[in-house]
Amino acid sequence: MQWRSLVVGLVVLRLSLSCLLWLTFGLGPGVSFGFNFHLGFNLQKLDLLFREDKGTASKGKTWSQQIQGKRYVQPASTCAQVGQQPQRSYLGLFQGNQDEYARRYSSFPDSLKTKMRDMARDMFYFGYDNYMKYAFPKDELNPIDCEGRGPDVLNPSNININDVLGNYSLTLIDTLDTLLVLGNASEFQRAVRLVIDTVSFDKDSTVQVFEANIRILGSLISAHILLTDPRHPFGEVGFEDYDNELLHLAHDLAVRLLPAFENTNTGIPYPRVNLKTGVPPDSINETCTAGAGSLLVEFGILSRLIGDSTFEWVARRAVRALWKLRSNETGLLGNVVNIQTGQWVSKQSGLGAGMDSFYEYLLKSYILFGEKEDYRMFQSAYESIQIHLRRGRESCNEGEGDPPLYVNVNMFSGEIMNTWIDSLQAFFPGLQVLNGDVDNAICLHAFYYAIWKRFGALPERYNWQLQAPEVLFYPLRPELVESTYLLYQATKNPFYLHVGMDILQSLETNAKVRCGYATLHHVVDKSKEDRMESFFLSETCKYLYLLFDEDNPLHRSDNKYIFTTEGHVVPIDKRFRESQWSDLGPCEDGALSQTQSNSWHHSNTSNCNRIPEEQRYDLPLKSVYMRQIDHMVGLF
Repeated sequence: MQWRSLVVGLVVLRLSLSCLLWLTFGLGPGVSFGFNFHLGFNLQKLDLLFREDKGTASKGKTWSQQIQGKRYVQPASTCAQVGQQPQRSYLGLFQGNQDEYARRYSSFPDSLKTKMRDMARDMFYFGYDNYMKYAFPKDELNPIDCEGRGPDVLNPSNININDVLGNYSLTLIDTLDTLLVLGNASEFQRAVRLVIDTVSFDKDSTVQVFEANIRILGSLISAHILLTDPRHPFGEVGFEDYDNELLHLAHDLAVRLLPAFENTNTGIPYPRVNLKTGVPPDSINETCTAGAGSLLVEFGILSRLIGDSTFEWVARRAVRALWKLRSNETGLLGNVVNIQTGQWVSKQSGLGAGMDSFYEYLLKSYILFGEKEDYRMFQSAYESIQIHLRRGRESCNEGEGDPPLYVNVNMFSGEIMNTWIDSLQAFFPGLQVLNGDVDNAICLHAFYYAIWKRFGALPERYNWQLQAPEVLFYPLRPELVESTYLLYQATKNPFYLHVGMDILQSLETNAKVRCGYATLHHVVDKSKEDRMESFFLSETCKYLYLLFDEDNPLHRSDNKYIFTTEGHVVPIDKRFRESQWSDLGPCEDGALSQTQSNSWHHSNTSNCNRIPEEQRYDLPLKSVYMRQIDHMVGLF
């Protein structure tokens, strides 16, 4: 009996010490679920995450103090009153050796920059050359077996494959402008001729409208524009017998996508079409916000190139229809909508999968076309995001509290719906850079980079409360690289070159296989899947190369470009701000009135002058905040 009493006494002592630690610092001993994932958050957060005070809209400094507008005041502890000792600063826990971060990130030699640029170029060609050798004319390369991959004709319900692969040499088309970015005009010309000679869209393939638009239509338009640009930013890349064939192919594909916009009560398109027969008879009536609302850039450019308003009109009608369905209370949109009834099927509002590029294209459409309606919508949406999705301290680089984080909430109430974020949300810092909100971009980017440092990849879904991945695969996505590149262009801070180098080296170590780079099936054990998606060459390698290539033609001060959501290069051209039509349909929503917007005077100018001087030459984020973020993802 004595040993039992001793065990009980030790357990009680352990619990008492843990309680004291939580009450004093908001921290407790780590708990493991087999992955070595620390639980370093206050247990009170789980309780507070799902509380709501609908009558309050104030912002708190930490996720535990302010959830759904409710400020939390920790009750006084009798232990804390002993001796009346002052409460320790929360950030004092992360002071540590701050010089460690400055030493690691504050410089980046030119010789190393050149080495990383060459490494990014070699990475691209290792994937591209093996695709051309083993997979072309199929859509994708299986880099482990060194074989090509096309649609899964034996299993039409396999939308993970069939939404993307349409039996139209996807990877070749998707990488056309990347060849020019890397300075390979001869291979670009050869690839263009291959597309002209071999690609047809007269296929019995059912594809997702969104994927066909951003990967195929966008690339064809981009390559056509770069081929025919009289300024020749990449040198003389045209050839004499080119007769606008890429533009004709783009037009043909867009026509085959148009049936998605027919027979829908709301104007929101069906998610899929068969390239031969139109909308399948068994098509579902549900689509995600990003899928239906991210067609305007490509469709709008096509309309303005060929002088036919049809494509821009249907894309803009879909955006307006979605915008009209937003919540009157919060201004937020949901994730999945019924295209016939206009009812929200998923009421989750966030920045990741299903919603990401909708916000992206509101801003990029305005930059390209100059339509004030687009920027008014973006401005209103961004304000709602900042009010209802953003948690953490008010300033990224000042004050107490947790770092800013954007969470998933109910579109009507603003209540948090879960405690995970997904890897697609890593695009958002790049969008914030374009909007001039570099301070918030720096903090959110640092959070995703910390996750990358921990796993050597970004898990598809990460639970920030448990500090653990929820969906473990990483398909070589570009979003973090894209934001890294744009933040470097805005700040020129060498920290972002180090981030790019970490990403490059992780990909080389963890994803490289016999004939390319493979999807990571599990970010912890680094097991792989035999697939290399086209966006790895179209976006991931492109942004990595551009990050280290200071002298690239895209970086010349007289050249102004923007990237589509698939990373395709499009010039900011006055041709796209002029149309032969005066109106693209009535604006039915009074929320788009002038009273909701402030004029934006910096649409096509650099935001670099908005960066404080010390953030250009010192760390973009103070060492104490970097350590704080690293701790919050379990790095120490």
